[in-house]
Amino acid sequence: MKVLVIGANGQIGKQVMDKLSETTGDIPVAMVRKEEQLTDFKNRGMEAVHASLTGTVEDLAKAMQGCDAVVFTAGSGGHTGYDQTLLIDLDGAGKAIEAAEKADVSRFVMVSAIHANDREKWSAIEPYMAAKHYADKMLMNSSLDYTIVRPGGLLNEPGIGKVKAAASLERNTIPREDVAATIVEVLHNDQTIYKSFDLVTGEETIGEALKGI
Repeated sequence: MKVLVIGANGQIGKQVMDKLSETTGDIPVAMVRKEEQLTDFKNRGMEAVHASLTGTVEDLAKAMQGCDAVVFTAGSGGHTGYDQTLLIDLDGAGKAIEAAEKADVSRFVMVSAIHANDREKWSAIEPYMAAKHYADKMLMNSSLDYTIVRPGGLLNEPGIGKVKAAASLERNTIPREDVAATIVEVLHNDQTIYKSFDLVTGEETIGEALKGI
């Protein structure tokens, strides 16, 4: 499977790239917005394309050509203003969805945020949650074979391979490595198509947890 990873230079995206190439034997393609990032991935023997979520839908569709799936892990980050949240987390996601339809790439995995689907549980960063909420809705209303993963608070510690996944969970944390491993598992599990779920650290293996969503 050839997978375009949008946000490949991010903390989750890098781990998705590694797990796809080293664990499953898939062909990950890093989508990056800086030339030096392009060189970094190519020097590691990985495929990479230069494109930006602030560019055109046509440019994004061109980047997706020949791919079987798209993973959207991009985010504006906490150091930017809410203008970038709108441009990347909302409009950028919308462009990526449109581009996937245009490029006939039907499989799309979105990394969202826990409780993005439930306004009553939104945290203090409401503009960010609103962006995730409506990006997820656009994906659900598209023609794509989607899965939406809504992880809890992200940790940089090593993954343990044990998670809890359900339509609604209490807010908790999860290592980024376990989020990346779940994304890879989702890509190879057609039973997760048209599903969206919260994800935190738990007691089940990823495969077991996904059976219950």
